[in-house]
Amino acid sequence: MGRGRVHLKRIENKINRQVTFSKRRSGLLKKAHEISVLCDAEVGLIVFSTKGKLFEYANDSCMERILERYERYSFAEKQLVPTDHTSPVSWTLEHAKLKARLEVLQRNQKHYVGEDLESLSMKELQNLEHQLDSALKHIRSRKNQLMHESISVLQKKDRALQEQNNQLSKKVKEREKEVAQQNQWEINSSSFVLPQQLDSPHLGEAYQSTNVIDNGEVEGGSSSQQQGAANNTVMPQWMLRHLNN
Repeated sequence: MGRGRVHLKRIENKINRQVTFSKRRSGLLKKAHEISVLCDAEVGLIVFSTKGKLFEYANDSCMERILERYERYSFAEKQLVPTDHTSPVSWTLEHAKLKARLEVLQRNQKHYVGEDLESLSMKELQNLEHQLDSALKHIRSRKNQLMHESISVLQKKDRALQEQNNQLSKKVKEREKEVAQQNQWEINSSSFVLPQQLDSPHLGEAYQSTNVIDNGEVEGGSSSQQQGAANNTVMPQWMLRHLNN
């Protein structure tokens, strides 16, 4: 005999109801996975048990993206078909949708920080671990990028400081060289002035007076004439020696 038609109604026996829920839930999740793989469809499945326990399935483990896409699609449909937003029914539906989304986000947030993991199955825990590993890879990649950028900036600053230090050292050496040249020029100029002072023509007068005092034989007239000549004219030394002789 063929299988008879099953009348859908609530199972009164609690144990049978729980067993049926577990079997049908597993079959539903399996069918959702099959249709997502075979037909390349984006599937999101959410099931709440009578005790409020959540069971969900999303291909590529991205329920949030599926919900956001659903909301965008629903918003676009609402824009095309104007509805009465002032009616209590629309506000009630909107509130229920936002509340359900908030609960999903809060639950996912608890899962990401390692809380309330008892209700997750092995596959859900693996999906959560995969998400966390992917997030850690992005975080480490961004951290390494920032570290490389900061190292590059510090290296550029180091090269700029070294170049500035080299320029300052070059300026200091040039200044020391200028000071040394100036000191050498002053020494040379002072040694050039002293011989001119020694060769002054007035030294003839001193030489003549010393000769007169030592010999004591020069007459007063001649000495006076020589002094007058010395006072009036400047005579070279050979003429003074000739006069003394």
